[in-house]
Amino acid sequence: MGYVLGVFGVAIVMFASTNIDDIFVLLGFFADPRFRAKQIVIGQYLGIGALYGISVIASFLVLVIPAAYIGLLGFAPIYFGSKRLWERWNGIETGDAPEDHEKAAAGHGNIVAVTLVTIANGGDNISVYTPIFATRSAYEVLTIGCIFALLTAIWLGAAHSLVNHPTLGAPIRRHGHRLVPFVLIALGILILYEARTTTLLWS
Repeated sequence: MGYVLGVFGVAIVMFASTNIDDIFVLLGFFADPRFRAKQIVIGQYLGIGALYGISVIASFLVLVIPAAYIGLLGFAPIYFGSKRLWERWNGIETGDAPEDHEKAAAGHGNIVAVTLVTIANGGDNISVYTPIFATRSAYEVLTIGCIFALLTAIWLGAAHSLVNHPTLGAPIRRHGHRLVPFVLIALGILILYEARTTTLLWS
């Protein structure tokens, strides 16, 4: 029993410590009328799944991917944030018309956006998960993956609940999507800086 609880504890600490900032990104996505909850859920699971899979493969190969290369993904949130700003500057926004929302909901671009931002924000995830997975059994790694799936659902539920909170929800929905472009650009710059990706670009 203590062994099982130990694996659960490790998984929870690993996930929470590397995904605290992801809550704020999810708040922005849920507050953006361009995104549907289903798209955010799928994109988040694809992103977390990719981070988990890369870390597992890296641990099997006893290979830690250099943070500088992971940091290149920081350009993804910068691109999406800049694109949102450009659209807002040119008055290209999704209105309240049902057909606009249907069009936004029908595309797969939003899922890709959420997935890439999640992966880009996960450079620290890979650097933390890889060495831990390398010292665990296959059963433990699989168990941790299942716990990650559960915690991802909790993360999504928490962000969705905040956006739809009777008191907090209205201001988040009203202003949250306006902050998303700036949050994404800042996130991308932070990823590039913390990963020291500039050493690759300027070397």
